[in-house]
Amino acid sequence: MRFTLTQHARDEQLMQNLIDYFGCGKYFSYSNKDKGEFVVVKFSDIIEKIIPFFDEYQMVGVKSMDYADFKRVADLMQEKAHLTSSGVEQIQKIKSGMNRGRSSYQPL
Repeated sequence: MRFTLTQHARDEQLMQNLIDYFGCGKYFSYSNKDKGEFVVVKFSDIIEKIIPFFDEYQMVGVKSMDYADFKRVADLMQEKAHLTSSGVEQIQKIKSGMNRGRSSYQPL
């Protein structure tokens, strides 16, 4: 599982501040694409830091739906569903409908 936040390269300091604020993650810059990414891959950091933050400071718009799906996958992984073939299928189905795969927007 991976949490990624992408911003324009001019916002690198903001992204570095996120690393300081959360106490986790790494920043990757892509100068050839004028962007950078704040990435968190450690599952315990996602569960203990990232998810509680976004539960408290809720998103709006289509990203709120992507976050809800992200959190559903995290819950499934905490329940060890990713260790079964049916759990993997369920996670893959959720993932396929996130971000660019989302075909419609229904406010939560």
